[in-house]
Amino acid sequence: MKVACVGGGPASLYFSILMKRVDPSHDITVHERNPAGSTYGWGVTYWDELFSNLLAADPESARAISESSVRWDSMEVHIRDRATVMVEHGDEGFGIGRRRLLDILAERARSLGVRIEFEREIAGEDELAGADLVVAGDGVNSVLRERHADHFGTEVEVGRDMYLWLGTTKVFDAFTFAFVETDHGWIWCYGYGFSDDQSTCVIECSPATWKGLGFDRANEADSLALLEKLFAEILDGNPLIGRGQADGSAHWLNFRTLTNRRWHRGNLVLVGDAAHTTHYSIGVGTALAFADAACLVDALHLDTRLPSALARYERGRKSALRGPRRAARYSAQWYENLPRYINLPPMQMITLLGNRHSRVLPHVPPKLFYRAGQVTGKLGSLRRHKH
Repeated sequence: MKVACVGGGPASLYFSILMKRVDPSHDITVHERNPAGSTYGWGVTYWDELFSNLLAADPESARAISESSVRWDSMEVHIRDRATVMVEHGDEGFGIGRRRLLDILAERARSLGVRIEFEREIAGEDELAGADLVVAGDGVNSVLRERHADHFGTEVEVGRDMYLWLGTTKVFDAFTFAFVETDHGWIWCYGYGFSDDQSTCVIECSPATWKGLGFDRANEADSLALLEKLFAEILDGNPLIGRGQADGSAHWLNFRTLTNRRWHRGNLVLVGDAAHTTHYSIGVGTALAFADAACLVDALHLDTRLPSALARYERGRKSALRGPRRAARYSAQWYENLPRYINLPPMQMITLLGNRHSRVLPHVPPKLFYRAGQVTGKLGSLRRHKH
């Protein structure tokens, strides 16, 4: 089979690796519009379950990813000046730099005979007329998908809160949350290490807080300076690092949850963020991209008829996504309704933070949920370090 992958993200690269492992005779080219080594974002997270899956599918790339990852098995939560609580649990989490992850996958793909063409922008599948299969892994703003938006039935739901994806030289030892109260409402961050010298730091707040603090008017330098003051306790004097927009603005966004009614058209199929997105607060975007790749490879080799293979892939992934989508929706809504939980006693608030995916929690008083023994998350033991 001659395959063209559009977009050089995790889904496309991992798909090309697994296809070559199944049958080295496949002719596969990955087309990436950006130069080699250029990517957005800082670090990405994954969990021990994903690592086990990667190890089974392609041990060589799994070991390289593991060797470049940092690990944590605890969560640290800072709430205003009330408490700092460490949560110990059994799930091991991992962080890896997005650029390093893509380099590992690209190197592995090349070693198997995949061609990777950087600075090669594909505007439509007609440019790939000789391909038996075109894999659209070109992200949430997929050009190939948008050309046939009516067919795919693309829908986008825009989240309420504002968020900003940053880096920092502060290396977090645990997955860290910090909630800070301001005169204009609450602002919070998620921080996690992804290398020996850097971490990701995602800032989030309501639109009212965002405007009240002046972020709607501030440039990136002023935004970072204010955020460094607000989160001084957890940053320990380390700077926040932005994306360096050409116009000097800060890259604040509203999260876009994207769904598609159909995932394939003729020989064109969607993978990764081109097919679906889930709110960053559950940390499964990379895992879902890898799963798309593996499922598509399985479908293509279980059924040699392309239309039915792509239909099999779509059914399988849509079914598997129901749980993560639901969890992501409730997680996002938990943060959007933070005032409902933030003034609870610290241990209660943090326990409900760990159970934010619950379908019951939004519909009952938080204290009742807590007292009724509805807590089901894997939180382990909680230790309060500071009052």
